[in-house]
Amino acid sequence: MLALSKALLGKVLVTKLDNTLTSGIIVETEAYNGVSDRASHAYNNRRTARTETMYAKGGVAYIYLCYGMHHLFNIVTGAKDNPQAILIRAIEPLDGIPIMLKRRQQKKLSYRLTAGPGVLCEALGISRKLDGVSLRKASPIWVEDRGILISESEIIASPRIGIDYAKEHKDLPWRFSVRNNPWTSKSKNKVK
Repeated sequence: MLALSKALLGKVLVTKLDNTLTSGIIVETEAYNGVSDRASHAYNNRRTARTETMYAKGGVAYIYLCYGMHHLFNIVTGAKDNPQAILIRAIEPLDGIPIMLKRRQQKKLSYRLTAGPGVLCEALGISRKLDGVSLRKASPIWVEDRGILISESEIIASPRIGIDYAKEHKDLPWRFSVRNNPWTSKSKNKVK
């Protein structure tokens, strides 16, 4: 799961909704280790209508509403009934930037467009309607490899964000980002 979180950096997250293609390079991820991870929605084998998607076989979208207003996109990565997931925290826009700007009600390109998990979902048109869909290319959302290589030396590991309730797990360095990439989300956490 941690290796996959790093491997996703440099891959491209793509949506094709209403015949409109938008995409961005994944520049920041966070790993969640299912039933043993206090920060995970599935901690202690919690199964609810919202978390049921996490228990699917890896390769599907887990999308939930945070604070009743922001959709957050995760990639389910575990085997069936092993609820691991990776939150996509930030992307660097590639395709369909005018559409992304319109969706975010912005007039000019700035880092605010996709530097954070809620805003990237808004820019790419990702909502709960896509929860549970397969991430294959024939789907409305998928991840593809366009040959962008991120070396280990370019990857920063730091604590995950917004999980103070996770006690001893809140400081695990399971947030991965591309060093010096301006499209990553901002945090008060210090880099380790």
